[in-house]
Amino acid sequence: MTFDLVANDPHSNARAGVVHTDHGAIETPIFMPVGTAGTVKAVQQRDLKDDINAQIILGNTYHLYLRPGLEVLQKAGGLHKFNGWDRPILTDSGGYQVYSLSGTRKIKEEGVKFRSHIDGSQHLFSPEGVMDIQRTIGADIMMAFDECTPWPCEYSYAARSLDMTHRWLKRCIQRFDSTEGHYGYSQTLFPIVQGSTFKDLRVKSAEFIAEQGREGNAIGGLSVGEPAEMMYEMTDLVCGILPKDKPRYLMGVGTPANILENIALGVDMFDCVMPTRNARNGMLFTTQGIMNIANKKWADDFAPIDEELGGYVSTFYSRSYVRHLFHSKEMLGPQIASIHNLTFYLWLVKQARQQILAGTFREWKDKMVKQVMTRL
Repeated sequence: MTFDLVANDPHSNARAGVVHTDHGAIETPIFMPVGTAGTVKAVQQRDLKDDINAQIILGNTYHLYLRPGLEVLQKAGGLHKFNGWDRPILTDSGGYQVYSLSGTRKIKEEGVKFRSHIDGSQHLFSPEGVMDIQRTIGADIMMAFDECTPWPCEYSYAARSLDMTHRWLKRCIQRFDSTEGHYGYSQTLFPIVQGSTFKDLRVKSAEFIAEQGREGNAIGGLSVGEPAEMMYEMTDLVCGILPKDKPRYLMGVGTPANILENIALGVDMFDCVMPTRNARNGMLFTTQGIMNIANKKWADDFAPIDEELGGYVSTFYSRSYVRHLFHSKEMLGPQIASIHNLTFYLWLVKQARQQILAGTFREWKDKMVKQVMTRL
């Protein structure tokens, strides 16, 4: 994997670049739809490519390891062949899922023992094992195995966790560098900066991660409940340390405003379940602001969901009709809303890229943050 830095915004730390992988190029800044179990919920691959124009999607190590399992994925020829997606894929290491299983897991130096949320069976994730699993899944970008600390947490816990995450990273790198992919194309490993919301720990981690010299780097452990301003402070701090010639991936972020503000701080890659999860609850992100499509005010509004956005579902279906689908509990409602919200997120980062290339990002961002978070 290589990264070309194409432009820097003169009035912020925003950048435009291109990540090159064996499954295609990714223009940054980019938002990556989350396809946890091998599918972006309620969205077909054709819609992802033709309407949403996703350049890369995510899979999840924890969920894919449990279902369909490594044997099936290996027989299929990897996740790309299994789900029919021929563009890049990134896999999360499962660290966040293990963190969320706090009641049924034990963290030790060896790795993490946990019980499956499906059948209660016991499993071990070690740094080496997680590298092997991601090799089998076949992701273009693999994430290091780390511990995502909760917020808030004690300084002493965050410090101990960080040291262990760094030791785990060395083991991930050793295993990754001593193995090859299964399917004839190259894979790359991103380390993850941790350290909770403690400045000295974030600096220590960012410096350690930068020293590893990998092709890209990630920032984890944010957007887990801390105030947005604290997230921005940590991101700004870390982006000032991570190398400028490598892509920076802020994991699990976030709202449209979060994405725009973090682009301004120097982040290149984002993912979040928000556009699809909120879509299933009737929240639509539009170029003019946020709609709760269940509200009565949309009952006889026959305008398209968002004409300015473009894309098939956003311009074909009316607000009134989509509201009707939600009130009737028709599956088509959440499906339309999911495609629309992802189309919006991809539109937003594409607009950001164009503004960076034009040197007008900062002024545009300040206006758009207010606009896209307005309640309609």
